[in-house]
Amino acid sequence: SQPCWREYLTTRIEQNMVVSCTCPISECRAQPTTAFIRSIVSSEEIIAKYEKALLRGYVECCSNLTWCTNPQGCDQILLKDGLGYGAACSKCSWISCFNCNFPEAHYPASCSHMSHMTCAKCNHGFCWRCLKPWRPTHKDYYNCSAMVSKAAWQEKRFQDYNERCTFHHHAREFAMSLRNRVSSISEMPKIRNLTFVLHACRVLEQARKVLAYSCVYSYYNQDTESMEIMEQQTESLELHTNAL
Repeated sequence: SQPCWREYLTTRIEQNMVVSCTCPISECRAQPTTAFIRSIVSSEEIIAKYEKALLRGYVECCSNLTWCTNPQGCDQILLKDGLGYGAACSKCSWISCFNCNFPEAHYPASCSHMSHMTCAKCNHGFCWRCLKPWRPTHKDYYNCSAMVSKAAWQEKRFQDYNERCTFHHHAREFAMSLRNRVSSISEMPKIRNLTFVLHACRVLEQARKVLAYSCVYSYYNQDTESMEIMEQQTESLELHTNAL
């Protein structure tokens, strides 16, 4: 009957299970169509949830689509093709990474760098998401028995890079805060100098972001020759960023 169908579909929609739901008769595998659901369910709120579920299911099924990963919240759908490190969400300007679950683009650090953790005592590498060894050949997963001097050096090295990374993230937040304060000035369009300040703040935000993830890249990079070039470029960028 219609009341039974209404209760059944409403429950499925509220439980986010409507996309995969089938006829309640056990031997029937037919799925209710959109037209059928609309004819049965009259609540606009429930229908809105149903439409969101359809959209969410569609995005998850399309390999070239994804949601904006802005942690502040954004419902924009992004097209993966052509959206790299230099492009941003058209709604909130957040730059996402399409290759991993990290919430933002992290150039020049690779996706593996963002999930690769290292024990400060024994230098054991592991993935912070699954906690499995980063190198399958590692034998002493639970037995950290490295020399104290090596462990102390590794810990100091980690602290140095971590402090630099944290500093640049905080400096980036300062630039964002400054841009927001300048943007809130009601007479801004009449003052040309403030337009330059806004642009400078955006440049600062991007530069601090690159510098922060450069610390992650440098920490895990083992190529001495490329590291020398990387450090030179990072030092130059940091010098000009501080001046700005």
